[in-house]
Amino acid sequence: MPIEPENYINRELSWLEFNQRVLDLARDEATPLLERLKFLAITSSNLDEFFMVRVGGLQLQHKASIASTDPAGMSVAEQLSAIRDRTKRMIQCQYDTFLEQVEPELKLQGIERIELDAATAQHRDAAQQIFEEEIFPVLSPIAVRRGMHFPLLHSNGLHICVMLTAAKTTDDDTPAPAKRIADPTGEPDTAESGDGLPRFAIIPLGRVLPRIITLPADNGHCYTLLEQVVAHHVDRLFPGEEIQAVTTFRISRNADISLQEDSASDLLHGMKDLLQLRKTADCVRMEIDQNAEEAVVDFLRDCLEVSTKDTISIPGPLDLSAFMPLSGLEGYQHLQYEPWQPQKSPQIDATKTMFENIAEQKILLCHPFESFEPVVRLIQEAADDPDVLAIKQTLYRTSRKSPIVHALRKAAERGKYVTAIVELKARFDEARNIEWAQELEEAQVQVIYGVKNLKTHAKICTIVRREPHGIVRYMHFGTGNYNEATARIYGDISYLTCDHQYGMDASAFFNAVTGYSQPQEFNVLEAAPLGLRSKLLSLIDAEIKRCQQGQPAAIAAKLNSLVDPALIEALYRASQAGVKVDLNIRGICCLRPGVPGLSDHIRVNSIVDRVLEHARIIYFKHGGDDLIYISSADWMPRNLDRRVELLVPIDDPSCRKRLVRILYGYFKDNSNSWKLGEDGCYKRRVAKDTAESYRAQERLYQAAIGATLEAERKRNTVFEPHEPASQQTD
Repeated sequence: MPIEPENYINRELSWLEFNQRVLDLARDEATPLLERLKFLAITSSNLDEFFMVRVGGLQLQHKASIASTDPAGMSVAEQLSAIRDRTKRMIQCQYDTFLEQVEPELKLQGIERIELDAATAQHRDAAQQIFEEEIFPVLSPIAVRRGMHFPLLHSNGLHICVMLTAAKTTDDDTPAPAKRIADPTGEPDTAESGDGLPRFAIIPLGRVLPRIITLPADNGHCYTLLEQVVAHHVDRLFPGEEIQAVTTFRISRNADISLQEDSASDLLHGMKDLLQLRKTADCVRMEIDQNAEEAVVDFLRDCLEVSTKDTISIPGPLDLSAFMPLSGLEGYQHLQYEPWQPQKSPQIDATKTMFENIAEQKILLCHPFESFEPVVRLIQEAADDPDVLAIKQTLYRTSRKSPIVHALRKAAERGKYVTAIVELKARFDEARNIEWAQELEEAQVQVIYGVKNLKTHAKICTIVRREPHGIVRYMHFGTGNYNEATARIYGDISYLTCDHQYGMDASAFFNAVTGYSQPQEFNVLEAAPLGLRSKLLSLIDAEIKRCQQGQPAAIAAKLNSLVDPALIEALYRASQAGVKVDLNIRGICCLRPGVPGLSDHIRVNSIVDRVLEHARIIYFKHGGDDLIYISSADWMPRNLDRRVELLVPIDDPSCRKRLVRILYGYFKDNSNSWKLGEDGCYKRRVAKDTAESYRAQERLYQAAIGATLEAERKRNTVFEPHEPASQQTD
């Protein structure tokens, strides 16, 4: 039966509540001060992407007069209205936190933002020198006027709008000579005709100039912002002009632009065209200083075609994400989290090759508490190993100087058969992936640009190696990207195996994706969009039947998002049958837990902490014969219908037991965990007076340290005799 709208939470509002949970960490006085600043920066960056993608998509639907409603029964117009209301409150909360809590406390710690209008002579002199030597040579003001060509402004870039007085006229009403501002059209500036209207200029601040400008300080750290320095010296850009107003603003453009692949004969060129289209897409919002002159606001709205509803007044510095570098300020470790160094896995012997390690046992890694280095080392060793014949790998997001991409190039240059499925459609990483794809092609790597009309989001690497007893396939399956940088801050799972059944499935997967072969039935894996949803539904139905038969039954899942109506309906049925369902959903959750008669047996919590939760882990009690899986897929229609994803069973008993323990640890958290109520609201869990404080991420890190120390202790207590050297013969 379809879900009644009242039993479904709107996905956009649910995502905004996730961002609020991140903001709650910035508001929490127990969070180290510079980490609070970092969480503020993250909430700002998150909102940027939300507006560009989600709000941008809704605005396109609204303009097209699409009358459909979402599963929660909300029309497009109702969703846009609710989003505006919620984001308005959230932005106010952001700036209350920044201006009234974080900044004053930073100042007490010696980290101070300087307002140049009230600065000391020393600071003003330093700012002037920086402006003259580093900023002034870079900037180029552009004259703008209503109804004429408007300069192309970068999405999310910072800009300054300068309002100048109308051109002066002489006694006989002829315009007096005036210094001209660069006009991108090359046309006469009719604003100088003495019509009495103010003139305007835009100063793009660009991306090469640092937003945070360090100023001299006897003690501590003093800084000001780029827009402050420019505004304070703006008369240098307009000599002889009377300046009426200087206002900082930024816009966000619609990034919900998709490629019509049926008409794109060359996907690479099609993606390049799409990136160009994104630069000129409609504005979905404009953020502007709340003290801006009304004439400036009206002018920008008119030129940029932004409605009043989509104009957001900001009560402080625009774009708090720019403060991210300040959160890592050196010399202030006492205001930051204690570093968590990724630990060496006790399953891996550093004296052996990765092939030897995997051949001895199946390996489960819990990142970032355990190092991602073994995954990188596996691919690097494969590039150098003369017995390796082929490497096949998916690449969705990678780092800027990826050692994995370098290893793939090296392997191809050494004559190995290397196949890389590079997903060009990975949003906001398209340009980097295009660059990697071209570099790999130049190294003779066989590059596949994903699957037509689908995104390849699966995380899999297969290495084919010739060994004395035959061909062996070594596999890595993961929940996260092949990015060693984000692997230090994202919580993910890796599974390494050379099991023959997994190897056969891995080969079938790559053959289906890289060629025109029909997908074959898998032995152990399951893939989207082929059968992943039906597999999950059958597993849920099996738990329902076992519960009805009096067998042990339970479902637990850790996901980033839960949106898919079919799976939500199945979980409701499981609850109604008496199956206990535990869900740890980091972000969007459209399911309502605890509704009498519908979801009494479902509980939902969300962990938001210093590590971004990214692992997808799914568990079924299965009558006591535990089944546990890792996956690249969230439970969303896009993952199950429009992406290539994998569901990977963990078959090794030791790894399976450990993964179940990791999963259920997230439900014990009473420090950085929020509980979702049937009303759709989240409440932070607080340890009761008699309860021990439990922080899941900290426990995982301590467990990793403990396992590493125990492994070292065991190695140190094993006696290894020195054997005599082999007898030499003449």
